[in-house]
Amino acid sequence: MVAPGVLVLGSPLLAGFLFGPEAVAGLLAGIIVSGVQVAISASNTGGAWDNAKKEIERQRSAFKKMKAAGTYEGDVDAEEARIKDLHVAAVIGDTVGDPLKDTSGPAINILIKLSAITSLVFGSYINKYHIFNNKE
Repeated sequence: MVAPGVLVLGSPLLAGFLFGPEAVAGLLAGIIVSGVQVAISASNTGGAWDNAKKEIERQRSAFKKMKAAGTYEGDVDAEEARIKDLHVAAVIGDTVGDPLKDTSGPAINILIKLSAITSLVFGSYINKYHIFNNKE
């Protein structure tokens, strides 16, 4: 977690002290546009993985009910093998989907805010002391 923190807090400072406040404004615009896209994508992807897991579990439950009632028409052994493979996929979907929709997507919002706050806190200092300051 150190590397993302350094990247989020250091990027506006580095851009500001090297190139000035206009560069920070451009960097923040890029952070917002790309960060929102990544956050929405992660949340939607995680939801899709989670919904796939729920569908697999629904099919598994329906098969077990039909098997117990003796109403399943087809190759029971083949269906049990398919359900077992799908269960493995459901576990993977749960492992991948939950962190994406519950933590990774929402965490991008925090990274966007940290970059913006860092820029605001150091804004006047960057404006006064950046390297290419031509105000004499």
